[in-house]
Amino acid sequence: MTIQYPNEKTCVVVGLGYIGLPTAAVIASAGVKVVGVDINEKIVRAVARGKCNSVEPGLAELVAEVVGSGQLKAQSGMPRGDVFIIAVPTPFEGGFKPDLSYVRAAARSIAPVLAKGNLVVVESTIPVGATEQVAGWLREWRPDLTFSERDATISHKPNVYVAHSPERILPGQMLTELVRNDRVIGGVCEGAAKVARDFYKRFVAGDVVATDARTAELCKLTENAFRDVNIAFANELAQVCEESQVDVWELIQHANRHPRVKILKPGPGVGGHCIAVDPWFLVSALSEKTRLMREARWINNERPRQVVRNVMANVGKLKPKTVACFGLSYKADVDDMRESPAVEIVATLAKELQLHAPGVKLLVTDPHITEDLPHELEDAHLDVVPLERALKADLLVMLVDHRPFLAVPREALKGKTIIDTRGVWNKGRASTWGTRSSTTATTDRKAPVAAAAKPTVAARGRAARGKRATTSVGRVAPVN
Repeated sequence: MTIQYPNEKTCVVVGLGYIGLPTAAVIASAGVKVVGVDINEKIVRAVARGKCNSVEPGLAELVAEVVGSGQLKAQSGMPRGDVFIIAVPTPFEGGFKPDLSYVRAAARSIAPVLAKGNLVVVESTIPVGATEQVAGWLREWRPDLTFSERDATISHKPNVYVAHSPERILPGQMLTELVRNDRVIGGVCEGAAKVARDFYKRFVAGDVVATDARTAELCKLTENAFRDVNIAFANELAQVCEESQVDVWELIQHANRHPRVKILKPGPGVGGHCIAVDPWFLVSALSEKTRLMREARWINNERPRQVVRNVMANVGKLKPKTVACFGLSYKADVDDMRESPAVEIVATLAKELQLHAPGVKLLVTDPHITEDLPHELEDAHLDVVPLERALKADLLVMLVDHRPFLAVPREALKGKTIIDTRGVWNKGRASTWGTRSSTTATTDRKAPVAAAAKPTVAARGRAARGKRATTSVGRVAPVN
């Protein structure tokens, strides 16, 4: 039996954040009337004027276009519609348990306007079983309507279909991936999966695969837990290389020549609102069944602390007057600072310098972030400066490999001591790992400093025969 979704008049996207706004714009560009709803009046006013402050390539232009054509509107009140997409944050609370309060609030706001024939899709990343929970809440708040139920047959036709469609897009490529990536659509009932699939086919060029809601929920969590575990392997390997006095970057390059080996790059930590968060949804629910995932989280969470310890060790040794950190976002060429290890490193470093080296000035530069610092840095003793000024500091700490940083000429790094957690300022130099005070042209990669405890997001060094410590959280080296 084929279910035909009724001619939709309006798609309502609840939440105009990192995922909601580009999703709303892409759907609108496919010819669907879209109303974006958000409780943040500042965001609503900006979008209603066709404005978007994101550095996401093409997003500002697309928002201006679809608002100008009347396909996308923004407001704070909840309108009636045919399709409702919930795209709100799902952070974790104490004990790393998922906080569904935003999802519940979004569902509560749409409940009064729901009508027969509506489709509700949760795009927020959620734990297994949460889509059914949303259907249950809606059933409680609207007893006059029937909603999708698990294990219902295709002949079951509820008044309102409820489904889950996890996004899987990469900042910097959102507009392309929203259209080209495959989508997994999970329905609380079989009919909901088919109805939602038909809707998503209107703007998704990739394959749109229908399944049940629990499989779709677990699919997104599985994807990010898999990546987190592989990043943890790379970070742990970097520490092995440190102890073995081996250049981890060269090692990975050679090991990846094996046709069935693809080792990822180590780094200062894992950020963003997916990889750094989603594995906890599984670990908190099934702790004894997810030991590998849990340990991977701890390994990656330690990295920022290791970087800070490495920096402070070199501050004590080199006595610099200024330290400059390069980058605040969680990945290159975006302005997204959610769960960013760079933010944690800078915030912790600011406190450590105040306590142990109050005479050292801390500078921060990021081409995409010049104001509206995250709350973690609001009271930090630091100056946000242009790239040119940051390069004049005595100790340089590379945290995010933004393109402008990659383009820094070699001459600008001469005479500088560098801790490079991304392994980008040392290419083509005599040594690619470790701390040196020799005249060889080298820069630092990554270096853990000392074993850190296993709490929040967090971060080694060593010396040997004329060379200074090689570490996986950043190598320190004067550049000539």
